[in-house]
Amino acid sequence: MGSGWCGAALLAAGPGRGALLFLFLLLLLVVVLLLLGCSRPLALRRGPGQVGYLPAPGLSRRQAARRARRARRPGALPPAYPNGWYRLLDSAQLPRGAVRSLALLGEHLAAFRTQDGQAYVVDAYCPHLGANLAAGGRVVGNCIECPFHGWQFRGEDGKCTRIPYAEKVPDFARVRTWQSCEVNGMLLVWYHCEGVGPTWAVPEQREIATKEWVFRGQTEHLVDAHIQEIPENAADTAHLAFLHGPAILGGSDLRYTRSKLWDFMKHIWKAEWRPEPEPNEHCSRLLVQHTATVFGKRLSLMDLTVSARQVGPGLVFLIFEHAFLGHGIILQTVTPLEPLLQNVVHKIYYQKNVPAIIPKFILRAECIQFERDITIWNNKQYLPKPLLVREDSSIQKHRRWYAQFYSEKSTRLPVQKEGLDW
Repeated sequence: MGSGWCGAALLAAGPGRGALLFLFLLLLLVVVLLLLGCSRPLALRRGPGQVGYLPAPGLSRRQAARRARRARRPGALPPAYPNGWYRLLDSAQLPRGAVRSLALLGEHLAAFRTQDGQAYVVDAYCPHLGANLAAGGRVVGNCIECPFHGWQFRGEDGKCTRIPYAEKVPDFARVRTWQSCEVNGMLLVWYHCEGVGPTWAVPEQREIATKEWVFRGQTEHLVDAHIQEIPENAADTAHLAFLHGPAILGGSDLRYTRSKLWDFMKHIWKAEWRPEPEPNEHCSRLLVQHTATVFGKRLSLMDLTVSARQVGPGLVFLIFEHAFLGHGIILQTVTPLEPLLQNVVHKIYYQKNVPAIIPKFILRAECIQFERDITIWNNKQYLPKPLLVREDSSIQKHRRWYAQFYSEKSTRLPVQKEGLDW
């Protein structure tokens, strides 16, 4: 009936007016689709080898990435897994009664949520005969039940509470539990190579908890590098002008970012990194002032103040302040899946009253700049004794600060003579 009415209206209007009416309806449809698209949170996930590697003649993108990984000399790396809090997954990814299998930090874990909403993390393998609790296991009360023989383990302390065919449950029957917390819409796990409990807490962002700032999008990347390389960028302020100075219009492919085509626009950065004093010695802060020039003239609309607070080895809170476009935050989490494979997630929350297209643009721009860094990280060698000049002094300060997240028993990788293909 609706389409018949539109056809009748176009005929009645005559050829000229009918064409105008058609164009108006088409424009209206485009506007509606744009509004719907802008209101939805941005969701961008880069697969393995999708970014960070240059193409090679005759090879697919994945083949070129694999060849680059095999040829790489990673250097004398720091310990693979620093001690601290790491993101496992978003809270929404673990509904009530769900069980998830997770491989990270050299461990295989099972996360589950009880019907009363409490999340727990335990070793994935049942101590009875090694079945994977997350591969067919189910939540029973506050326990996870093994899919092999029905043994049930309590999430709080890992103790076995029921063996269906046994008269008595041995007191020593238990699975290892991992301390976890849910903050800022994420489930995080505490890792320490010596089994030491948490020495600091993950800060809650008040505006997220009170919903003053709302979720506007998320990006996810896999980075083929040691975890320390990523936060060390904060102290390497000299790279900002060279790597991130060219306009984001040039994209993330380093072969073209310095093209003269985009030379009319430049990003200008002023940055300072410093560690925080006690009792927050596990934190550091990068203060950034950003502006942009177009044909040499400052574009004040692009003036942006960013305070990036690193909390522990793998969490960063990037708070944005803009004179006209309001306030928001990007939560960056870095989780080691393997010694040279990091899962990096950026989630943006922004003021409710700011149109969604603004934070989505900020996240997109951040994504382009981050992917420039990935190309460097994926192909570089870690140098324990780099050749530095006086202006690079913050890099050594950062390394001394970051060393607190390692301990004597931290697992070190042997120096590799050949490339690693994780």
